[in-house]
Amino acid sequence: METVGQIIRAKRETLRLLLRQVAAYLDIDQAVLSKIERNERKPSKENIIRLAEILKFDKDELMIQFMSDKIAYEIAAEDCAERVLKVAEKKVKYLKTHPIKN
Repeated sequence: METVGQIIRAKRETLRLLLRQVAAYLDIDQAVLSKIERNERKPSKENIIRLAEILKFDKDELMIQFMSDKIAYEIAAEDCAERVLKVAEKKVKYLKTHPIKN
């Protein structure tokens, strides 16, 4: 299973875009983008949206990969990780129909 960084790198290379070109579009240092691609640094949500544009990804699909990475890395070491996901799924469904009011 690929991480969002691996997905970004593969797509960038398929499109024959240089690291520096994509980094310039994102207005970040190419070393930062390289770390994102190697999963040494997490991209921001804003970067994911811009990456979807430049790399011609479906924005929702790339966002799903980004968010699932965030969740997986956060809970992977927990013995009850799968149960956490099941409960979280139920909570998300509930919150979609019962929004929290500010």
